[in-house]
Amino acid sequence: MDEYTPKERLARALRGETVDRMPAISVTQTGTVEQMEACGAFWPEANEDAEKMAALAEAAHTVIGFEAVRVPFDITAEAEFFGCDIKAGTKEQQPSVVGHIVKSIEDVEKLKDYEINNGRVGVVCDAIKILAEKYGDELPIMASMLGPFSLAQHMNGDDWFMAIMTDEEFGFALMELTTEFNIAYAKKMVENGADTMVIIDPTASAMLIGDEFYQKFVVPAHKKIVDAMRELGVATVLHICGDTTPSLGLMESSGVDAISVDQNVDVATALSKVDRAVLVGNLDPVSALWKMTPEDIKKVSKGILESGVGLLGPGCGIVSKTPNANLQAMVEMAKSHKY
Repeated sequence: MDEYTPKERLARALRGETVDRMPAISVTQTGTVEQMEACGAFWPEANEDAEKMAALAEAAHTVIGFEAVRVPFDITAEAEFFGCDIKAGTKEQQPSVVGHIVKSIEDVEKLKDYEINNGRVGVVCDAIKILAEKYGDELPIMASMLGPFSLAQHMNGDDWFMAIMTDEEFGFALMELTTEFNIAYAKKMVENGADTMVIIDPTASAMLIGDEFYQKFVVPAHKKIVDAMRELGVATVLHICGDTTPSLGLMESSGVDAISVDQNVDVATALSKVDRAVLVGNLDPVSALWKMTPEDIKKVSKGILESGVGLLGPGCGIVSKTPNANLQAMVEMAKSHKY
């Protein structure tokens, strides 16, 4: 079988095509303290400065061995872009959303005129350009963004879960704003060199809102993003937290190329729920990747690989204190796996 560059290998794997071996990647955030110490780029500055963001993303390749570079490291830049209050992160902790800005359709209307290059959203795009200029011919340039449903929840607060059930006009108006923003943001990241798009939509869970509302609010939004990316030749990966087993068919109906499943999902069962989407996952980022020894991680990885996962990776974002050796053990297992 032919050998491929990492860029070719991942593209083929996400399309379900034959490859020489499994790509070694993480579709979720890759930054850790040990990598920061190795490259000299630390949070929170690496969340706010394009050069430092690119340097820390590069460390996932040069230090850990991941066969892709990926930005950003947190999921708050989109909400900050629209004016939500953000609690600043630290070297070990990511920033979080603490204040919301949308209560009505009138509030939504006021946010429609925006410039996609502003704020940390613009920083992420600049970091992608830096990485693409250095690695774009060989490595996948993986971009990630908070998905439209979770962005709407950040903007509206916990009232959002009730709003979609009691005020559909408002719900659809806010989802239209966030979805169109996601498309514009994704296109800008692709323009700057991204070739793989990860949609992180943690609260867009059918387990939280039910199949009816997932079908009504989430599937159409994800499909619009996926369709826009497919027109540009960009593969898409969708990650939603929790046990998504019952809703994998709904998730796949958006047309995504791959679905990232977390540690609560049984991969063998999940495979029976999808027709064509590649499954990514699902090493526990806390009890396995952070807490276990490299040898134990290899054993757990072996079980996940034997269950038939399409791409081995973390079940959610990598914990910042995760040792390099543990991530390297996961990478070794992926690289040694023949389909």
